[in-house]
Amino acid sequence: MSDLGPVSTADYEARAAELLPEGTLGYYAGGAGSELTLAANVEAWGRYALRPRMLVDVAEVDTSTTALGSEISFPALAAPTALHRLATARGELATAEACAEAGTIMTLSTLATIGPAELAAAAPEAPRWFQLYRTREPAVNESLVAGAVEGGYQAIVLTVDAPRPGLRERDVRTGFRVPPGVDMPAVSSALGRSEGVTVEEFFSIVDPALTWEGFAEMAEASPLPILLKGLLTAEDAALACEHGASGVIVSNHGGRQLDGVQATAFALPEIVAAVDGRLEVFVDGGIRRGRDILVALALGARAVLVGRPILWGLAVGGREGALAVLARLQAEFATDLALLGCSSPAAVSAGHVEPAGPAAQA
Repeated sequence: MSDLGPVSTADYEARAAELLPEGTLGYYAGGAGSELTLAANVEAWGRYALRPRMLVDVAEVDTSTTALGSEISFPALAAPTALHRLATARGELATAEACAEAGTIMTLSTLATIGPAELAAAAPEAPRWFQLYRTREPAVNESLVAGAVEGGYQAIVLTVDAPRPGLRERDVRTGFRVPPGVDMPAVSSALGRSEGVTVEEFFSIVDPALTWEGFAEMAEASPLPILLKGLLTAEDAALACEHGASGVIVSNHGGRQLDGVQATAFALPEIVAAVDGRLEVFVDGGIRRGRDILVALALGARAVLVGRPILWGLAVGGREGALAVLARLQAEFATDLALLGCSSPAAVSAGHVEPAGPAAQA
């Protein structure tokens, strides 16, 4: 790590590992099972090589784009991640303020330490989406969605890959539970408490019986557009288009659910092909560099969602740490965009990427 402090997202991760308690670090960093997918997510972006074009005018580079019609400063949003108060005392408020200053969208988790309406009131300038786990309690679902609507959220992100938790062995080894004094309003509404809750208890509130027909009813009744998060196959992407989704997020839950599934970088092309322009496609999982964002765009994504690196930034420096991580990713993206021979995200095409050869993988 530089004497000047963290430079790359890897530097922030290393410093966060020194600062966070064992249980919190394991909860944030861990994956399911043997963590095959956790590792594959990061590695897979490097399995594609970029194909830069020369003698292109890149004197002026504009990194901005849109996500579901909302303008963002570069093609990266904050992914929904849980329990930000375990990283910094101000929790999700710090994240929202960092995203607002960085000019991008924060996606607030159902497992946040603040409710959607409260966050909106405290950080009204932060553009935001709300991630929803469809719970077994209709009243809880209705309250969460109403809070999102009232709070001016632009979209609902429905996570569909977690009808029960994956086998997260790090949490078992550390005995991870929500520590004293930390509340997750949505969980407390369903279980009567958050303090002392385990990962298994988190997910006991999730409705495991949701089907495509049930989703179609949700989409029809929803006052906000709904993106489906957790798709990995062309078959499900086609069904999303047919059942009322407004967008899809290619995701394997950061390698935290079914271990051994495809890395998101490898799943992305078939989903883009199946959607065939009908919806905007986003992707998360293993994004650590600006060049990873370039690869995602070249493979057909509208933008990426960044999860763990923002948590590392929060752990190292709270709001300023999260902002620094986002600023670093944007700076990398701007440089790499110009070096690719593109003056904007819209200029990135399928012709700018190919499977990596041995030299690129080295």
